[in-house]
Amino acid sequence: MLPDQPDTIWHPSPNFGPRRDGLMPSLIVLHYTAMESAQAALERLCDPAAEVSAHYLIGAEGTVWQMVAEDSRAWHAGAGEWKGQADINSRSIGIELDNRGCHPFGAAQMAALEVLMRGIMQRWNIPAAGVIGHSCMAPGRKSDPGPHFDWGRLARQNLALGTGHGSVPQDVSAFGFRKAASSAGFTAPVDDATLLSAVRLRFRPWASGPLEPADFSPLG
Repeated sequence: MLPDQPDTIWHPSPNFGPRRDGLMPSLIVLHYTAMESAQAALERLCDPAAEVSAHYLIGAEGTVWQMVAEDSRAWHAGAGEWKGQADINSRSIGIELDNRGCHPFGAAQMAALEVLMRGIMQRWNIPAAGVIGHSCMAPGRKSDPGPHFDWGRLARQNLALGTGHGSVPQDVSAFGFRKAASSAGFTAPVDDATLLSAVRLRFRPWASGPLEPADFSPLG
């Protein structure tokens, strides 16, 4: 039995193509729009000149627009990789959230996101570990959905991984951290500081300063 789906407005974008190499969605990538309104974001995501799109856009009040069919390749992720695999566009479904990145995500928007995600995850058999932020696969280049996004709320419903309580390894060096982060999926080729920022943005956005043992715990 499929979960309930949010009321969705079909607003097709011309910016899509076939998924490459027979790939089907195994990831959900969450974004914020960083624009002044959902309407402005919708226009950009459907503008041929912009050459960007996503499968879904969720407005601040919970309105859901679908722009690209789930079995097609939307242009939302760009350069980057996750778990050593590139072409994230062919491997994922992209969801844009109407948010400028500097304020919390509202209850109505989060509720709509959760209902939408349950359906996507069931249709494509995507596990909680397959839900990532844009910043996870493009560290340094992207920061969305940002430090105000409530990953814990999703984790409590098994819609994303939680912070975990993994053991801290003996090697708490930058090398040891890179090894742990890579095992968790953060494999994009970036420097140590950028990698630490990306992992913290996902699991410990309040943290600052140099690498510390607590940074390893979510990766266990």
